[in-house]
Amino acid sequence: MFNGLADWWDGVELWLAQASFPVQFVLVMAVVVPLCLVAAWLLDTVFGRVARIFGAARDANDSDRPS
Repeated sequence: MFNGLADWWDGVELWLAQASFPVQFVLVMAVVVPLCLVAAWLLDTVFGRVARIFGAARDANDSDRPS
């Protein structure tokens, strides 16, 4: 199974490497930009929730903060 996938990926990689620069640019932007947007949204959501959890716990137990 993985050998077929590796062969397929090698074919895609070879095709992309031999394509002209404008084709490479369009294909990479069509794939990389959406992936980066999804990754940024996911990281923002996860870290925002973690920060809210730890931020609320720290604020409730922090006696040095002026009220």
